[in-house]
Amino acid sequence: MNWRESPRVSIRNRLNCFIEHLELEERPVDVLAAMMRELHFIAAGYRRLELSAPWAISFDQAGLRGIHVVAEGRCEIAFGNDPPQLLKTGDLVIAPRADPHVLRSPDARKMTPTSSAKVAAESTGGRIVFGGGGEPAVIVCGAFVFNESDHPALSGLPRMVHVAGTDDTASRWLKGYVETLMAEALAPGPGSEVVLARLSAALITRVLRHGVENMHETGWLKGLSDPGVARALAVVHDACGEKWTIESLALVAGQSRAAFAERFHALVGEPPMHYLFRRRMREASRLLRNGRTGLARIAETVGYGSEAAFSTAFKRYSGQSPGEYRLGSGRDDV
Repeated sequence: MNWRESPRVSIRNRLNCFIEHLELEERPVDVLAAMMRELHFIAAGYRRLELSAPWAISFDQAGLRGIHVVAEGRCEIAFGNDPPQLLKTGDLVIAPRADPHVLRSPDARKMTPTSSAKVAAESTGGRIVFGGGGEPAVIVCGAFVFNESDHPALSGLPRMVHVAGTDDTASRWLKGYVETLMAEALAPGPGSEVVLARLSAALITRVLRHGVENMHETGWLKGLSDPGVARALAVVHDACGEKWTIESLALVAGQSRAAFAERFHALVGEPPMHYLFRRRMREASRLLRNGRTGLARIAETVGYGSEAAFSTAFKRYSGQSPGEYRLGSGRDDV
């Protein structure tokens, strides 16, 4: 058998082609962009809060993911029983998992917070005045919505991403985004909803990218901090239907099998093949909801050699057969 017929050489050549087209500095951003497309960012809204101490506002509406920019003054943000974090002028935080949280003046820790929905209902337009008349603060508060609110990728995001106003690297791009968003939010015109959604999606993507190196929680976003794991994530998202194995993904990562498996699990929070399985099933779910692709084609697209093998895997993932899923509501709780 000559080298052209060798499966081992053929697979290695294909993997080398993947590696040749991956740029280490840009590929993590590509994975992040792919995730944002899968989550399907659909809407965002903003208010300018002119506050005076003492004040405390809770953000706990289901599905709404907060974004807050401290334009003037200072405040605290607290999630549940976690210690509060002080935010200063120029700081930005996002809560991408929609975890309930409270913003408050530093002297209001014992104050019962007012819900953000109530504060908004008692105001008109994009400007809200609230508080007890003491130390002033101005905060731009927004909320954004993902259409795929049950997407497993959301569990891989941190509870909070914080960009400090004193971070010179971030300040170069952050100021422009915030100024443009506020100009559009406070003086809306035709198409403002689309403009705000697209600006917000871009801002959140930049914030998540900026926060990769400072993450302490595991998840796919943390995996982007390691070049080898990032390359493996990239090919899984680019070509989930390929016949990937631990060995071939380790080759893409440029690591030994054992080192890659350990590193991937430590950063992403699950074994590589389990992550690949879930990626394949999410893609299959999307194709089934689309309704225009036959089962044989879907099975091939997500890496299965037969409809039967695919159907067994999909039922293990979702609790439904592909046909039942296609006819039903199409929810994924895995």
